[in-house]
Amino acid sequence: MAEKRFVKVYSDGMMTVSEIWVDTQTGVNYFFHASGYAGGLTPLLDRDGKPVISRLPVEEKD
Repeated sequence: MAEKRFVKVYSDGMMTVSEIWVDTQTGVNYFFHASGYAGGLTPLLDRDGKPVISRLPVEEKD
């Protein structure tokens, strides 16, 4: 089985979901938010507008 490209490192909510996903190749963090039939994904940015990057390897959290 191939290595997962994205791993979920944070999750909150049941009906309205907020999650943080990390790209296992680049370390870039992405914020995902879903509510009902709508949802969106965007890079997570720091205060200077640069992408938040995690150290690799990253462990998946349930």
